[in-house]
Amino acid sequence: MPRRLTLLASLILTQAAAMAQTCNGNWPAIDYPVTRTVDQQDNYHGATVADPYRWLEDANSAETAAWVQQQNRLTQGYLAQIPGRDAIKARLTKLWNYERFSVPFKEGGRYFYSRNDGLQNQAVLYTMKSLADTPRLLLDPNTLAADGTVALAGLAISPTGKYLAYSTAASGSDWNEIRVRDIDTGKDIPDQIKWVKFSNTAWLHDGSGFFYSRYDEPTEAGKLAAVNYFQKLYFHKLGTPQSADALVYDRPDNKDWGFSAEVTEDGRYLVITSSQGTENKNRVFYKDLQQQDGKVVSLLEQFDAAYNFVGNDGPVFYFHTERNAPRGRIVAIDVRQPAVASWRQVVPESGSTLVSASLVNNELLVDYLSDAHSLVKVFDLQGKPLHDVALPGLGTASGFSGKRADTETFYSYTSFTTPATIYRYDLKTNKSSVYRQPKVDFDPSAYETRQEFFTSRDGTRVPMFIVAKKGIKYDGSNPTYLYGYGGFNISLTPTFSVANLAWLEMGGVYVMANLRGGGEYGEAWHEAGTKLKKQNVFDDFIGAAEWLVAHKVTSPAKLAIGGGSNGGLLVGAAMTQRPDLFAAAIPQVGVLDMLRFHKFTIGWAWTSDYGSSDNADEFKALLKYSPLHNVKKGACYPATMITTADHDDRVVPAHSFKFAATVQAAQAGHPGAAPVLIRIDSKAGHGAGKPTAKQIEEVADRWAFLTRALHMGSSNTGNTSNISNTSNLSK
Repeated sequence: MPRRLTLLASLILTQAAAMAQTCNGNWPAIDYPVTRTVDQQDNYHGATVADPYRWLEDANSAETAAWVQQQNRLTQGYLAQIPGRDAIKARLTKLWNYERFSVPFKEGGRYFYSRNDGLQNQAVLYTMKSLADTPRLLLDPNTLAADGTVALAGLAISPTGKYLAYSTAASGSDWNEIRVRDIDTGKDIPDQIKWVKFSNTAWLHDGSGFFYSRYDEPTEAGKLAAVNYFQKLYFHKLGTPQSADALVYDRPDNKDWGFSAEVTEDGRYLVITSSQGTENKNRVFYKDLQQQDGKVVSLLEQFDAAYNFVGNDGPVFYFHTERNAPRGRIVAIDVRQPAVASWRQVVPESGSTLVSASLVNNELLVDYLSDAHSLVKVFDLQGKPLHDVALPGLGTASGFSGKRADTETFYSYTSFTTPATIYRYDLKTNKSSVYRQPKVDFDPSAYETRQEFFTSRDGTRVPMFIVAKKGIKYDGSNPTYLYGYGGFNISLTPTFSVANLAWLEMGGVYVMANLRGGGEYGEAWHEAGTKLKKQNVFDDFIGAAEWLVAHKVTSPAKLAIGGGSNGGLLVGAAMTQRPDLFAAAIPQVGVLDMLRFHKFTIGWAWTSDYGSSDNADEFKALLKYSPLHNVKKGACYPATMITTADHDDRVVPAHSFKFAATVQAAQAGHPGAAPVLIRIDSKAGHGAGKPTAKQIEEVADRWAFLTRALHMGSSNTGNTSNISNTSNLSK
């Protein structure tokens, strides 16, 4: 028998044994809260689909609130009984307690950066006039809420260096408020902007005001769930009320268009980028700010590719685009002669994926991905390659912002075992020097990272990173956490995580798979995991798991899967399609109801990746993999902990509520069935801006759950009290 068939045959037998063990395990019975069902039937293109837990979509009802309370009581009671949970939290707290910095940037003659001293719930913003200057605290978000649940969501410094416009988000919501602070005095001026969402802030060069995008004010009942349409671009003049803000651009004929604004470095043009949902395409308009009452002019309105503004030489605009270049290239467009035939190619497409570009020192700094890790090159404005930026290793570099005349820039470099280190890069000498280097309580030399490639179901070659302690034995006994995302052109690259470090210290293996649907290999890689081809993403993830088992990195009895948002969908689809392959699943803030996701907040924007149940062909594909609709009564699902939050207005918690109720109903009463829990955080959202204290609690619960589910340190699979208190966690 060929080796590959032998491996597959062995894998099938292993999976069958694991499935039998799970179905006939001696997990203690769980008395789940009773979840009422309703006779809700929906008709999709002639097909009738039941939705018995529709009432859980009403997050404002007393019945839903009572259900949440009961589920949390069950989950917290279960987690509290796991030996080692307190030790995990203590070790996480010690690891998290290290000084970390953002990448500095310069504006208006000052440097700005954020710093967290270790366990602060939110990072603090500082400013200084030179690198040798003593930093001065400019904004401490920790003072905005006693529990740290108000986060700094964005900031913009006026080119004059006089004002800071900053946006805040409360309790994890996507809704932002913009305030303005006088940088010299450190005091806020009265200006206040509300109902901002998915917006940046762009100042006029004289500092008299700024551009921003907002939606109409929602009702109180609908602000966390009502659909968001008709975004508008406004200009706010300092010293005036928001009601007086001037409407700059909107499209009442296109309710799903969104807008962001940027003022060119020379102050002359307003560049407006218009997106349509999350599709990796956009339109570009501009306005000549030197012309009084100048009109908004359409520059790129074909919506045929992504166009990212890099900079300009007067009327010549530089764009990073994927038009006729799936891996990305840089072109120059003269707005006086905008026809495609007149475009000048500056940096051609290459074998690596172009991620971003900036214009500093009259040179182009171009950040690429090569097999999912960073590669940075420098070109002149004619596209001539000058040199590479030497990076420390297999990791992720980001930053490289600046002005045309700057001769320095800053960037961050990180890997799975390297905390984000800040470098100053001298463009005159092509030399990098460490500017800020964090110190974490661990020895990075004790761990190793390797990149492997596996073959997915249709023959596609897919990469993944495997991180583990050096010298670990690959005998199928290693508890392994497989993480993925696979969507929206988002690339997963090597990044340091205290949470994952704790897992490695516990003897776990961490694996990150670079699935189709992401952007690791350009737009073609992204499109191969969208709409009618979305199953490719799940096949890739399952293929990664099969490779790990076949190569004895782990076994189904020791394999857990996790992912958040679109990654939560990934986990939900994988566990319902192949429940035999995994011992545990943690879908976090997941998109789990694929027939109704577009009916809440910004969910409609995801149809570019998922398709829509309003389309007959796409409905069939969605129904085939929708986690909520593929839970089977009598099937044996892995130990599952679903996570969500009450203020998640990105992926509304109804997804997780309905999925939890459905899997619990399928699993309940089955002898020896694994637990199905849901963890519902309060005063938290989709994840951005979550306070440090809440992050530590959530990760401690995740790893504690997996010590139980993967039987780490225990030979008795049914008695929680027999799990050993892993000694190295208390160090």
